[in-house]
Amino acid sequence: MEQITSRKNAYIRHVRQLASDGAYRREAGEYLCDGMKTLQEALRFHAKVTSVLWKEQSEIADCGDARQYVCPKELFDYASPMVSSPGPLFTVAIRGCGKGVRLQNALVLEGVQDPGNVGTVIRTANAFGMDAVILTGNCADLYHPKTVRSTMGAIFRQRVLQMELDTLAPFLKEQGLPLYGAALSESAADIRTLSLRHAAVAVGSEGRGLSAELLALCEKKIIIPMQPDSESLNAAVAASVLMWEAAKAAI
Repeated sequence: MEQITSRKNAYIRHVRQLASDGAYRREAGEYLCDGMKTLQEALRFHAKVTSVLWKEQSEIADCGDARQYVCPKELFDYASPMVSSPGPLFTVAIRGCGKGVRLQNALVLEGVQDPGNVGTVIRTANAFGMDAVILTGNCADLYHPKTVRSTMGAIFRQRVLQMELDTLAPFLKEQGLPLYGAALSESAADIRTLSLRHAAVAVGSEGRGLSAELLALCEKKIIIPMQPDSESLNAAVAASVLMWEAAKAAI
């Protein structure tokens, strides 16, 4: 195990750049995670852990083929994107998109820019057995440290696809999935009046909702019934309600 003591070390610079630069993550083909529980989840579900940085001392002897490093607390805190992280930090290879699989349902997120919301949706999708989460538009980076942390390990288990709008419609058509869009509209159908068993459901950001371009691709607009004068639901909450309805329909 290599001992690191300098901020100028190439691996420390690499970790810091993975934490802050999405383009660098894509170029490097890996992303940064933190925490012992998350590392255990990654190893359990056979994510390709490429390196581990320990804070002062290692706690797991067997991390597969991952390179292992250890550094003093002050240097670890400098490298970590979290404040007062207990560690470890570790890197994981970005896996393939897996578009060749047949889907029975999917949750589409468009323009949801908060990493915590995107991560929460992925975590919930995995809990409810959704076949895929599809990110389109200007969504938060799937591999941003805050997104990854919010998935609570689900990023290693849940299928997540990323595609532009012009490829979304033909992809769903090939899958045989009608697309329903969540929208605050008088013409929207109450979600209790239709089945989401074999469908894709789209949710937009809390502030802007779905774009006109995506709504034009939808077979139907749907709405979650709420009390009069209620504000729109948080995007992750709305997505969770819709995924629960899809899970119920699949039983």
